[in-house]
Amino acid sequence: MNSDLQFYSHLLTDIKTRIQGAQVRALLAVNSELLRLYWEIGQVLHARQQEKGWGAGVIPKLAIDLHNELPELKGFSERNLKRMLGFYRAYPQPEQFVPQAVAQTHDLKMPQLAAPVDGENLLWQIPWGHHALLLEKIKDPAVRCWYMMYSLMHGWSRNILTMQIETHAHQRQGRAVTNFSTSLLAPQSDLVQQTLKDPYLFDFLTLEKDFHERELETGLVRHVEKFLLQLGQGFAFVGRQYLVSVGEDDFYIDLLFYHLKLRCFVVIELKRGPFKPEYAGKINFYCNLVDDRLRHEHDQPTIGLLLCQDKNRAIAEYALRGIDKPIGVAEYQLLRELPETLASSLPSIAEIEAELGDEMEGIDEE
Repeated sequence: MNSDLQFYSHLLTDIKTRIQGAQVRALLAVNSELLRLYWEIGQVLHARQQEKGWGAGVIPKLAIDLHNELPELKGFSERNLKRMLGFYRAYPQPEQFVPQAVAQTHDLKMPQLAAPVDGENLLWQIPWGHHALLLEKIKDPAVRCWYMMYSLMHGWSRNILTMQIETHAHQRQGRAVTNFSTSLLAPQSDLVQQTLKDPYLFDFLTLEKDFHERELETGLVRHVEKFLLQLGQGFAFVGRQYLVSVGEDDFYIDLLFYHLKLRCFVVIELKRGPFKPEYAGKINFYCNLVDDRLRHEHDQPTIGLLLCQDKNRAIAEYALRGIDKPIGVAEYQLLRELPETLASSLPSIAEIEAELGDEMEGIDEE
């Protein structure tokens, strides 16, 4: 037998054995086991290409032969095998993948997860479809790592992850102008800072140029699921034009939320146009009212969030100085139309089950 054919036969046998071994251990049902298998296959392909000088042409043949030898299996198409090779090359030494160190070199703050996660375990916890998307869309390892961490923390589906990537979420998280460092104790101040974004993208709304604030408010409530998705995980909607009375005077808070993880109320005021200093006094007043009338004994201090079309950072910083209530100022942007591929909605149970099924089948057979 020709030496190359014999070498290729050994390669095919090697990969078949690895696949069947993984079947026995986990029936390819456990995500971490599946990812380790894919990483190992990528490692084998890389080593054989380096050793024999084979180009990419061997992968189409391998995909066909694997399908013929193991017809009951999915997930080993030509495209997926190439993804496995790319997966290995992106993370050739998983044990040396350190998310925090990677992020710090790029000034990216990672979320604080409920339990510590090292780099290697992080790689094995992210679904394969997420890895494929991240490798395709993001070349910077630090930025890719940021999306891994937030996907793990928030449980983002592939569709939601796509939307976050396309809207550059890593450049917006934690960028709001705030006084949290002086109004909150650590680590709560850091947690709250990372909860806010700047800007917020209300690209699911279609408003005329000269819209009124009430129209914006109405649109956000009408699309409350998409609004909650933009705000981030943990926000629970309490009410719109929420009434709080002081003596004989009635006051109405634009939007009131409760954050389940931060354990605090969040007052949101919507303003058309640029930020003005007097806005800080008004939302400070509302935060005082909520703390006095609604806050429970074990709740954290109420947070105020002012959303304007232009936050004017310098003016906002001056306006917040000396205010003891935690307040953030961020911008919002309105886009006329959201591309269909980025249509954002909270996934249904059926969609979640379908997605989990796809992950176990190797995502696609293209």
